[in-house]
Amino acid sequence: MVDISRDMLPVHVGIIMDGNGRWAKQRGLLRTNGHEEGLKRAKEIAKAAASLGIKYVTLYVFSTENWKRTQQEVGFLMNLIHTHLVKEFQFYKDNQIRVRLLGDRSDLPSTIQKDIAEVEKDTESFTGLTLCLAINYGGRDEIVRSVKKIIDSKRESASISEKDISDNFDIPELPDVDLLIRTGGEQRLSNFMLWHAAYAELIFSDTLWPDYHEDELYKDIQIFTKRTRRFGAVL
Repeated sequence: MVDISRDMLPVHVGIIMDGNGRWAKQRGLLRTNGHEEGLKRAKEIAKAAASLGIKYVTLYVFSTENWKRTQQEVGFLMNLIHTHLVKEFQFYKDNQIRVRLLGDRSDLPSTIQKDIAEVEKDTESFTGLTLCLAINYGGRDEIVRSVKKIIDSKRESASISEKDISDNFDIPELPDVDLLIRTGGEQRLSNFMLWHAAYAELIFSDTLWPDYHEDELYKDIQIFTKRTRRFGAVL
């Protein structure tokens, strides 16, 4: 493990877990095999982040655009979420990981809505890492849904502030992203946490997600600790 200053850790790490399909294709496997391996990596990275003392990690599990994929792949992903979300309770407990949902749960299958409610309730007292699972999530969609809530509340438009918008997000208390990592070699945000990542430090890794192990996470966090963050100011 590389040397990391605990005083300079990011509070919130967002991860776009890209490359499962390409990882599988390179090995002559089905895309679904890549997703299965990607799930193992998600657990490894969550555990590593928890052991470091990072407070929040958000994983981009399933986007609002992912519904455009084949019915077979979408069905597999939904089943993977269903079979593992609650099943991993002992893992959450051992690592004191609290699980939260980020995204529009109303369009998810009823079984997964039930799973989400159950795992959120069962882990709500855990005091370590808060693991936010972005499922049926899109950055634009979250902003639109927030604005609709404000409109429904009959607020005067002149009085609406940035805080009003963020207060109506899926997890209002979720802090801004400090470090955003995307694996798989692509260099775009893909509608992930557009509001929260306004001043995030970005790292684009060529490593496909199933090959992204904890040592690489440590190296990326070390890179983060060496950056100077100005937030628009002159230092």
